[in-house]
Amino acid sequence: MGNEQHEIGIVCGQCDTWSSMGATSCTACDNDLALFGSRQSVLPAPLPSAPVRPAVSARPATTPAPPLHRPATPLPAAATSVGPRRAPAAGAVPAQKTPARSEFADLSQEELMEQARNYVCRSCSSGVPSGHKFCGRCGTAVPLEIMNAQTLFFGDMQNPAKAKLILIRGEGMDGLSFHLKAEQHIVGRNGQLVFPDDPFVSPKHANFFYRDGKLVVRDEGSLNGVYIRVRGTVDIVPSDTFLAGEQLFRLDSSPKPSDGQDPDGTYFYSSPKHPSPFRLTQILQGGAVGMTVCARGSSLQIGREGGDLNFPGDLYMSGSHCRIEESSGRFSLTDLNSRNGTYVRIKSERELGHGDYLFIGRKLLRVELNTN
Repeated sequence: MGNEQHEIGIVCGQCDTWSSMGATSCTACDNDLALFGSRQSVLPAPLPSAPVRPAVSARPATTPAPPLHRPATPLPAAATSVGPRRAPAAGAVPAQKTPARSEFADLSQEELMEQARNYVCRSCSSGVPSGHKFCGRCGTAVPLEIMNAQTLFFGDMQNPAKAKLILIRGEGMDGLSFHLKAEQHIVGRNGQLVFPDDPFVSPKHANFFYRDGKLVVRDEGSLNGVYIRVRGTVDIVPSDTFLAGEQLFRLDSSPKPSDGQDPDGTYFYSSPKHPSPFRLTQILQGGAVGMTVCARGSSLQIGREGGDLNFPGDLYMSGSHCRIEESSGRFSLTDLNSRNGTYVRIKSERELGHGDYLFIGRKLLRVELNTN
């Protein structure tokens, strides 16, 4: 390079020894160099101890032949498997990786908060308590979206005048929650809480609102009404309707006696008549009347088996589901610790408590209040 000088000579084809230009035989092996006169090579200048030869000031017009010993062709960078990686050149911009799309990207804020409250680890399917950053079983980190939603959830529930509805049975929408943040919340095929796929829900079915810090539900003149789950025993009156399993019943008073004789003195022939304080009428879809059962005594029990009125094919009916009783002209409905509950239709409006269950159309909802 810089001060380095080169000379032009001839390389012996027998022993690869360099000889000066014009030599006729190799100084090492005495090989005749006349055959190699056209093979010229550029070699580095000899060491200082070697005799100095005159430098050539100009290269020949013809292009010299390439050296006999060529360097090996280097492998491509991708094929090199060993050796340290080179640092990127100064000013080079590293390639940006596109971040993976989060599975929570399309969820609403309410759905995210519900996920945060009941988060399940995506690696081992273990439940992760709220506020934990890692799964206690496998150590997988809780996603940032869930952590942020947990913070929002706990902050949101600090308001004592706040409640939410959890959809327990909703034909594919199970688990969805509705936060009741406004003063009024209309439920129906139109409104704030919309169930457009339920044909038994009226356009304006019910209204959830707050009165004196208490949550109240009001039937807005719906066709099918609002039903609340019975806790223990409640009073009912004739013409009240209630749900047991998938059956809808109406309580009726005993009909007035009509077994007298006709004006001509003839009596109507019929089955023997038994005294009955009340009777139950089954209401079929569309409002048609199904079976009617008269109580033989002061009570009548409904269930899947072993009662006075049995529905063995009703999967939502318990063995002993509920009982209707009469005492001194008053009637009561008792749920016999049934699995799916007994529901009575509310009249006008009803104050709600934590854990109450409601049927609106075919949708079953649970009320959750802030109990802190």
